[in-house]
Amino acid sequence: MEVFEVVIALLLGGAALAALSRRIGAPYPALVALAGAGLALIPGTPTLVLDPELALTLFVAPVLVDAAFDASPRDLRANWRPIASLALGAVFLTIAMVAIVARLLVPDLPWAAAVALGAIVAPPDAAAAGAVLRQLRPPHRLLVILEGESLFNDASALLIYRLAVGVATVGFLPAGGVIPTLLYVVLGSIALALVLVRLSLAVNARIQDVSTAVVVQFCTAFGVWILAERLHLSPIITLVVFAMAASRRAPEILPARMRIPAWAVWEVAVFILNVLAFILVGFQLKSIAANLTPETGARYATVAVAVCAVVILARILWVVGAAAFSRWRCRPRADGTPGPADAVALTPGAAAVVGWCGMRGTVTLAAALALPAAMPFRDLIVVTAFAAVLGTLVVQGLTLRPLLLYLRLEDDGMVEREVRLARVETLRAAVAAAACCPGAGTAELVRHRYELQLRRAEEDFAADGRPARTDGAATAGAAQADDRDGDVAVVRAATDAQRQRLGALRADGTIGDAAFQQVQEALDWAELDWAQVVQ
Repeated sequence: MEVFEVVIALLLGGAALAALSRRIGAPYPALVALAGAGLALIPGTPTLVLDPELALTLFVAPVLVDAAFDASPRDLRANWRPIASLALGAVFLTIAMVAIVARLLVPDLPWAAAVALGAIVAPPDAAAAGAVLRQLRPPHRLLVILEGESLFNDASALLIYRLAVGVATVGFLPAGGVIPTLLYVVLGSIALALVLVRLSLAVNARIQDVSTAVVVQFCTAFGVWILAERLHLSPIITLVVFAMAASRRAPEILPARMRIPAWAVWEVAVFILNVLAFILVGFQLKSIAANLTPETGARYATVAVAVCAVVILARILWVVGAAAFSRWRCRPRADGTPGPADAVALTPGAAAVVGWCGMRGTVTLAAALALPAAMPFRDLIVVTAFAAVLGTLVVQGLTLRPLLLYLRLEDDGMVEREVRLARVETLRAAVAAAACCPGAGTAELVRHRYELQLRRAEEDFAADGRPARTDGAATAGAAQADDRDGDVAVVRAATDAQRQRLGALRADGTIGDAAFQQVQEALDWAELDWAQVVQ
């Protein structure tokens, strides 16, 4: 009961810290990390150790599905080179530098354990950076690169992590070699995800109860992870592909009355899991600190500070170096002709922001908690991993906002332009569909209101560069919500036409998922308002 009381109190504290973080413009994981560290110093708090086999599944699976579901394949394809550079090159450089530094400081540390430590602290968490970046509205491309990196660097780092942990604990190496094993894992994970997404959507299409649908969604996320592990595949790759594939079909399967509450539940669940991860690490640090001698504590602190510094430095070196090399390749030729275009070529300011957005978070904590008890130097690795999370969140997280303000990187308005375009196109589809419906009186009024909304949307779209209307979130579906006596057939036909047109715009790459989700949400709320009227 004592542990339960502490967890409840800390969840409430996490909610308060999240509210405070929004006020001061800092990522809430930074404040929660400080609270988790403070938990280890409070006398009388209980100790709690999570089953290592549960840690990664519990904390990573829902967070990963939530992030991958919102990812835009169009934007990821357009920026695949910088994303791959970060997800592979930056991760491998970080692992190598951390492993070397850890071995220099602790010569008795096995190489496998040192590599495992590097893999644990290698993947940054885009959620922490996104919490700050979205408030300041930087260029959309920076958000795409950071969010795309967070989807794939987890896979690369955790693949190496699993191999290193296997070698360190049981001397395991793949029988057929590392490269064939990696090919089997990657291709097998993609194939499994594509099969499971068809089964999942078929099941969800038959569920009409909201609470049942949400429970099934969470169980599916955990089930996909567990099945991939049982087949010795990559749960990370499987879940990323599964969620991204599901997001393409989900709007056709899930009605608005189920989609809106499901989004709210997922948002709350991800927040709770982030807070719980820091709480559990705080519990483990307390048990570790109770057994430390002054000499061991000093060694742990030295390694933790050094690794945290290496983690920050390695990312900056890779990002700045890769961006500088790309700009050098793109330089004009001697005869004055333009050089080759290179999508990796970030500006110096953008490279500085991407390099500084290396905050570690839930994945690092979960990987540290998932270490088996037989892992050599487990306590040292857990302490160092938490120090890397705490250090990067505090040092980088609390200074990211001033850096962005200093560099003056402004939103390019791409998403807003796509939202305006989508509203115009969907309302044109609504007007066309309404014109084909028979009826007079109120039906004619509905058609007139759609036409009025279309003219306003076209004015907004034509005034490119002017901020969108403050009532723009409801523009796409205002006709449905405002007309409480309108003809049901006209509204239904117009709504269906809007959704079909919106899906077509995303499918052909005219708009990305960010714009799609904004307009879809407006349609969902308008549909719910209209449904309450006609009931």
